[in-house]
Amino acid sequence: MTGPLSGVRIIELPALGAVPFLGMLLSDLGADVVRIEKPPSTRPSITDAMLGGPLGRGRCSIGLDLRKPGAAEVVLRLTEKADALIEGFRPGVAEHLGIGPEATHARNAALVYGRMTGWGQNGPLAATAGHDITYLAISGLLHGIGSAEGPPVPPVNYVADFGGGSMFLATGLLAALLHARATGQGQVIDAAMTEGAAYLGTMTRALASIGNWKDERGVNLLDGGAPNYRCYECSDGRFVAVGALEPQFWSLLVTGLGADPASVPSPYDPAEWDACTHWLATVFKSRTRDTWAEQFAATDACLAPVLTLEEAPEHPHNAARASYTNVGGATVAASTPRFSVTPGQTRPTKGGGVDTDAILEEAGFSAAELADLRDRSVIV
Repeated sequence: MTGPLSGVRIIELPALGAVPFLGMLLSDLGADVVRIEKPPSTRPSITDAMLGGPLGRGRCSIGLDLRKPGAAEVVLRLTEKADALIEGFRPGVAEHLGIGPEATHARNAALVYGRMTGWGQNGPLAATAGHDITYLAISGLLHGIGSAEGPPVPPVNYVADFGGGSMFLATGLLAALLHARATGQGQVIDAAMTEGAAYLGTMTRALASIGNWKDERGVNLLDGGAPNYRCYECSDGRFVAVGALEPQFWSLLVTGLGADPASVPSPYDPAEWDACTHWLATVFKSRTRDTWAEQFAATDACLAPVLTLEEAPEHPHNAARASYTNVGGATVAASTPRFSVTPGQTRPTKGGGVDTDAILEEAGFSAAELADLRDRSVIV
C-alpha cells in the first residue's frame, strides 16, 4: 500500500455514481476500501458495467445482499475495524437495514459515517428522487449556465454529483477522520449535493452582491458573455478556448492575431462586446484549430484547443505529466493530486465479490459462519 491514506479502512455501501467515485478517489489515495456489492443481476445495468471497470478500481469487494436477515450483522462486524463508512441511500434506508449510524457507532464509537444524498438528510425534498440536473437547479447555478438565447444547459453531471457530492464528502470525511484520531469520537457527515453545488457558486454570489454579476445567462465575464472568455469555431469546425481576461494577455492575443489592440473593439466595454465577438469569430474562422493552438502554445495569450475526450490524453502537456492511464481497458485520469512523499496510485479493478471470504475471515467469521451465510444467500 502507498498513498497518504494508507492504513485507513473504509466500508463502501452499494450506490450509484457519486459514492463509487468517492470510493475510487479514496482508494487512489491509498485507503483500504472494502466495497459491498449487490448480488449479480440477471439484467446487468450500465452501473454494473461501470463498477466492473475504472470506477470500481482499487477496492476489495464483498458480495452481500443487504436485504437478507443476517446481512446487517456482517456490515456491523466489518465496521468494528473500520475508520469510516460511506453510503448514498435515501434518508432512513440504512436505518431500516439495521446499519445506520446508531447501530454502527454502538460497535465503533470512532467511526466516521459519511452520507451523500442529493437533498440532504432532512427537508421537504429529502425523501424524493433527483439527479444532478435537479440538484443543480435549486442551487441557483443551473440558471446561469448556457447561452443568453437558449435554455439553461446541464454541465453533464460534473457539478452536483461529483463536485458538490463526492468532493465535499471527501473533504468532510478527511476532516472528521482527523478529529476521530485526535479524540476517539466519530460522527455523521450529511453531504447534500445541492448544498455542495451552491457552495461552489460562492464567488459568483460575491460578485453579484457588489453589482459585478448579472443573474442572467451569457452576459457575464466568465459565462461566455465576455468576448475574451469564450470559445470560437475555427475553419475545420473545431474550437479554441479563449481566456485572455487581463489586459496584458488580451494584448498578446490580439497581437498574435495580427492586429493592433488599439484598433479592435474592446472586451472591457460591454457596449463593444458584440463587435469584439464578431471580430474574433471572423479571425478564428480563417484557420484550423490546431494551427491556432500551435501558434499560441508558447505564449501567455491564454488560448487552448478544445480537445475531445479521445484527444486529451495525447496532448503534449498531458502526455509529459502522464496525466492519464489505462484501467480496465479505458483511458482515464491518473490519481491526483500528486504527493511528494506518499504518492497515490491507480490500482486494478477487482469486483464480483472476489474478496468475500478473505475479508470476512479477517473480520473474525468462522468457516461455519461463512458456509451458513452462503447457504442462506446472504453472501455470494
